[in-house]
Amino acid sequence: MTKDKNSKDGVTIIGGAGHIGLPFGVAFALAGVPSVLFDINAAGLDQIKSGIFPFKEKDGPESLREALDSGLLTVTTNSEEAIRASKYIVLVIGTPIDEYLNPDFRGIMKMIDGVADYFEDGQILILRSTVYPGTSERLQKYFNNKGKKVHVAFCPERIVEGKALEELKSLPQIISSFDKETEVEVTKLFRKLTDRKIIPVEPVEAELAKLFSNAWRYMTFAIGNQFYMIAKDHGLDYHNIYKAMTEDYPRNKDLPRPGFAAGPCLLKDTMQLAAFNNNNFFLGHAAMLVNEGLPNYILQQLKETNPDLSDKTVGILGMTFKAESDDIRDSLSYKLKKIAGAHSKEVLCHDYFLTDDELHPLEYVVENSDVIILATPHSAYKEIIPANYPDKVFVDVWRFW
Repeated sequence: MTKDKNSKDGVTIIGGAGHIGLPFGVAFALAGVPSVLFDINAAGLDQIKSGIFPFKEKDGPESLREALDSGLLTVTTNSEEAIRASKYIVLVIGTPIDEYLNPDFRGIMKMIDGVADYFEDGQILILRSTVYPGTSERLQKYFNNKGKKVHVAFCPERIVEGKALEELKSLPQIISSFDKETEVEVTKLFRKLTDRKIIPVEPVEAELAKLFSNAWRYMTFAIGNQFYMIAKDHGLDYHNIYKAMTEDYPRNKDLPRPGFAAGPCLLKDTMQLAAFNNNNFFLGHAAMLVNEGLPNYILQQLKETNPDLSDKTVGILGMTFKAESDDIRDSLSYKLKKIAGAHSKEVLCHDYFLTDDELHPLEYVVENSDVIILATPHSAYKEIIPANYPDKVFVDVWRFW
């Protein structure tokens, strides 16, 4: 890593090779702020340093090359060098949930313990990923107890994956801190990215705003999926009902269509909110049962209409957690694959955006499958015309074809 003479006013991103950290660092570098990407993923950083954007991001490759050419974007695996390089340290490691659906603080605390000695008085630690309510205060007390004048802020990331560089500029930014001076400093920093509104709140309010937002989205997806199941159980076409409900009727325009609701945030954040409220979050738990139960529901429906499913091959189209993405984190397609494997002779999978030895060419999956399930509606699957395969069963929850 080569330090810029003004890098002390810059940004270091812990977890800088990932989906949140990399676009954030690139955006700041393009805004004229010296930015350091720190990550233990040396191979990922080598890719980035060579100008390769490692995942799908609108305008990502060209923006990365421009940021690298400017000299304001650098990478390192040296934690001490990274922490000492900048005034603003952005942590994009969030709070996952464990096997019991409870928040797991081990990752974030292990990271902070490993780098705490490198922090200097006057630095600002900005938490960017979703955290359990009270985490910001916990970390502020952590530094206070160490006698370090490090100021903690929580400024949640709220972008749509794949459009970070665009939305970092276009969306309002929530910020929070434990003192007015830090609030002013963090506001100045984000002003370099956006001229949209800056919304200051208390840290726990910011933490809950992020959790409430993701839980709300998760529950709305569950409503669409539950409606679909109710209609299907009564032998009705839900999509006709959906069209009747929403066409030219503004009060229902936000009702989502049915489909797999997954990804690295929605379920996790809903369960964190439940844990925060002593597991008294019935709507959140109900949403989990509906959304996580959709793959099994599809297979049970197939078994009812195809009693000989155990002798058939099931093809699954789309393995990423959402359309036009290359991200498989928490994708329900893999849950569907596992369940289908228990009820069928064989499972074949395809995805346009993945290179995996266990995946097969599209033509092979279509030709050799008796049942074809559209799990992720990538736009390119429009080339398939189910009517051309009258001997095959197509399952399309999305009403894509």
